[in-house]
Amino acid sequence: MSIKLEDYQDILAELAKPGRDPRRHFEPSGFTEGIMKVEDLKAGMRLPGIVTNITAFGAFVDIGVHQDGLVHISEMAERFVKDAREVVRVHQRVMVRVLGVDLERSRISLSMKESEGHAEKIFPIKPKEKPKREKAQKKQEPTPFNNPFSKAFRG
Repeated sequence: MSIKLEDYQDILAELAKPGRDPRRHFEPSGFTEGIMKVEDLKAGMRLPGIVTNITAFGAFVDIGVHQDGLVHISEMAERFVKDAREVVRVHQRVMVRVLGVDLERSRISLSMKESEGHAEKIFPIKPKEKPKREKAQKKQEPTPFNNPFSKAFRG
């Protein structure tokens, strides 16, 4: 199938008309300048990104280093999130914070939470209380009910 020169001219003439372009407005992605490789990332950095995939355990975000980072479902919001689709959608622009970088496995851990100190909170663990022992009582043998021979068994 070949397209004639006249078809190209018709297409260009229609696209040249202002307000007639059927395509949506294109916004270029605004990745952070100077961050080109995974090695450039450091924990605590705040970067813009675009959600590329949503899974049951979180969402993958492109931050411009040729390796998508993972925002675990527990790091998506300050509240409990059951399904990642409650918070994000594919192609959504988000602001993320780098939690950690594993260069050996090329993994980037990200967070969308605003607060930075949430992981460092330590909650005191109370020791489990032991049940109080009651004074030993005389053991009574269970009496069988509705047994006409119960007196004979007692001895």
